[in-house]
Amino acid sequence: MVQIVSGTKGKGKTKYLLDMANNAIKTAKGDVVYLDKSIKHMYELHNKIRLINVQDYPVDTTDGFIGFICGIICQNHDLEQMYLDSFLKIAFLEGQDIEPALTHLKRIGEKYHVDFILSVSLDKTAIPESAQKDIIVSL
Repeated sequence: MVQIVSGTKGKGKTKYLLDMANNAIKTAKGDVVYLDKSIKHMYELHNKIRLINVQDYPVDTTDGFIGFICGIICQNHDLEQMYLDSFLKIAFLEGQDIEPALTHLKRIGEKYHVDFILSVSLDKTAIPESAQKDIIVSL
């Protein structure tokens, strides 16, 4: 499953995502991973949540990012949820069509039973129509 937290820059999406992750770990039966563009929020996350700074890895395309996600999943068979902060930036989708990447994530999530929660710096109206039902909150 893919869930989207949408809103323009500076509207509180990261705070919302951090709170979601911290609440999810309380009842999670598996592991929770948080992907970001830095380690800035390390101390705001529960210590059972694995923070991955995508900038530390040689990922520079959307396809490479999807492969990176698959690598994380194949190394962690208990992965339950993955939070992706600044999704457009870490997935190299700024100014691009996000629909193909969302479709890939949905397929991966269904196959490996991983929920993806994305922070997307777009107004709700800029999210593709096929993903409108995946928006859980628009800030």
